[in-house]
Amino acid sequence: MYTLKVEGAFEAAHRVAGYPGKCDRLHGHNWVVEAVVKGKELDELGMLVDFKVIKKALKNTLERFDHRFLNELEPFSEGMNPTAENLARIIYEELEGNEVFQRDSYLSAVTVFESPKSSVTYTKD
Repeated sequence: MYTLKVEGAFEAAHRVAGYPGKCDRLHGHNWVVEAVVKGKELDELGMLVDFKVIKKALKNTLERFDHRFLNELEPFSEGMNPTAENLARIIYEELEGNEVFQRDSYLSAVTVFESPKSSVTYTKD
């Protein structure tokens, strides 16, 4: 089994409504997102998936969040708090549908860092 990791980033503001502290106020993060791809079969070049292909797919997924107020974007605008946990799941679900994963590889996990020392990882299982 091969495991590939690529990283992307975006900057965005949010607030965690109902949080008993500062996070209930509007604030921002330099979010870093790591996508983990797994698979067993390499292509004729000896690659599972070209890193640049995964990076582009991740970049395209993250683009809608960049320099935005996350609370105004779906599904967060419908009452879901834009926590790192919810963001990791949403990014996973959107990225998982990308055509890059139609061969012999699959998206294994998405990790969202809201700071260099705080992150959450979402997997399907």
